[in-house]
Amino acid sequence: MKTFTDLSLKHVIRPANKENAPLLLLLHGYGSNEEDLFSFAPEISQDFFIVSARAPYNMVPQGAAWYAINFDATGGKFSDVNQAKESMALLLKFIEELKAHYPISKDKINILGFSQGAILSYGLSLSHPALFNKVVCMSGYLNEEMIEQPEDLESRFRESENQPSYFISHGTVDQVVPYAWAKLAPDFLKKLNIDHVFKDYPIGHGVARDNFYDMKEWLERDL
Repeated sequence: MKTFTDLSLKHVIRPANKENAPLLLLLHGYGSNEEDLFSFAPEISQDFFIVSARAPYNMVPQGAAWYAINFDATGGKFSDVNQAKESMALLLKFIEELKAHYPISKDKINILGFSQGAILSYGLSLSHPALFNKVVCMSGYLNEEMIEQPEDLESRFRESENQPSYFISHGTVDQVVPYAWAKLAPDFLKKLNIDHVFKDYPIGHGVARDNFYDMKEWLERDL
């Protein structure tokens, strides 16, 4: 597996079987790296050009993060929202680089995130709905602080010619991201009439076999 370093983010690729292929961009979780979700690639249709990106903030020994998670004096944790927004801006730049660098469709951008990668996937797609086609959010939650100009969100979706659809999945006994947090996302999307599917599975913080194949079937629909 070769990691490419010639664009804004280090990444690995699985080429598609055709030109002008839809992009599937994979965003790993906190402390992981580009090789983690890339394990999905052999099972996903070769109609997709798959790119798995490494987050910009390095962690010891080989992991990375999209933004820092800090702890206060009482043991509570909070996200560095400014770092998250910087990573979102970097991802927007990276997507434009991918369009120029690889033989992919310019208007069929799909994104799949796990955990922290899912949180960023919500922020990116809700801030820039016209850019995305399908969005998969696994074991994450919707952090409204990461949505750009949230006061314009409803009109942004109403006026956008393209609106992404969402596949959301979560473990009912997730010990990292509470199940109750995950369930807020479908309620949020429903109020905005945004197309979405929510599925849960009797697991912790991870992706069950049934979860993966449900996601795969949804993702490959209408290819």
